[in-house]
Amino acid sequence: MEHNLSNADIQRIVKSLFKTALLLFFITASLPVDGYFVTYKEQYYRLFHMHYIQYPDDTIENIYWLEQAMKADFANPLYALALIEDEIQYEKYRYLFNMHINIKMIEQYLFLGNKWNKRKAYFYNAPWKEQNLESLETAETCYKTALFYWDGAVEWAEKANERRFRWINLHRIQFWEDEAFRIENGSLDYGKTIKRELELLQKARETFKKM
Repeated sequence: MEHNLSNADIQRIVKSLFKTALLLFFITASLPVDGYFVTYKEQYYRLFHMHYIQYPDDTIENIYWLEQAMKADFANPLYALALIEDEIQYEKYRYLFNMHINIKMIEQYLFLGNKWNKRKAYFYNAPWKEQNLESLETAETCYKTALFYWDGAVEWAEKANERRFRWINLHRIQFWEDEAFRIENGSLDYGKTIKRELELLQKARETFKKM
């Protein structure tokens, strides 16, 4: 199944991320010149963090760091987030890392979508019909983007679950291995969750349009 985003959707997401990147540029510009230089996936991933109250700006910041982690190279196995002792362990580690990054991207886009999603349209919302429709459009964009990353998570999980990796357990990232196992047995299915949210969103949209 394809989950293509329109040019308007992509521009909207890029614009939000650009604002965050610009903010981060000014922040890092004020740091000492001997500050921490970020290069590898593992370093960018460590900049990802959860907030007690997740505001949209916090979520967009996390998305920025996760995207940088996706694009960056892996560090030397000596600096991996798991204990790596041979090449096959390192191969499984890379598959699990990419899967986990995709899962975190899904969660962040779901956070964003939930901020703008209006799950039920009440009659007294009629005076703000257009604003609510715009809000639903933003939420829909976030959910569709999350669905795109779900496809990536499933693909990497399938690689990590290949038979030759069955008896390899990587210390320190057992939680990632649990995620891959749960994707395989269907107990972790963000695709089902996202599609349900999109269906509820469409029902709310139809109700608003009839007002």
